[in-house]
Amino acid sequence: MDAMTGEAISPLALFTAKFAGAVGGSVISIAYLLPSGRRDAAVRFLTGAVTGLVFGGPAGMTLADHLGFAEKIGATEVALMGSAAASLCAWWALGVIQRFADGLFAVAGRAKTGGGDAAGGTR
Repeated sequence: MDAMTGEAISPLALFTAKFAGAVGGSVISIAYLLPSGRRDAAVRFLTGAVTGLVFGGPAGMTLADHLGFAEKIGATEVALMGSAAASLCAWWALGVIQRFADGLFAVAGRAKTGGGDAAGGTR
């Protein structure tokens, strides 16, 4: 049931709104953290899209309740908003975690090989 019109919403309309939000969130998030290659971009895009589709509804309801306009917007807008937010957060978080792990393992690799510094490393 749509809060704005009081009419029943078709499942296809909700799926379309979630799909549009998920894809939009994934595309917009490219501006926040650029991928290092095509494979990285594809993996993060698909992860964001799936996350937006799966968690878009609950995320949208939580955001609408938290912001105080749950009764003022329709179900499709809630689904669109939630999917975009979930997709954006998942895509961005995956990129940050990957770069953190790359840096962590690079530091561990340098420590294992001696590091190359003046305090006893290789020259």
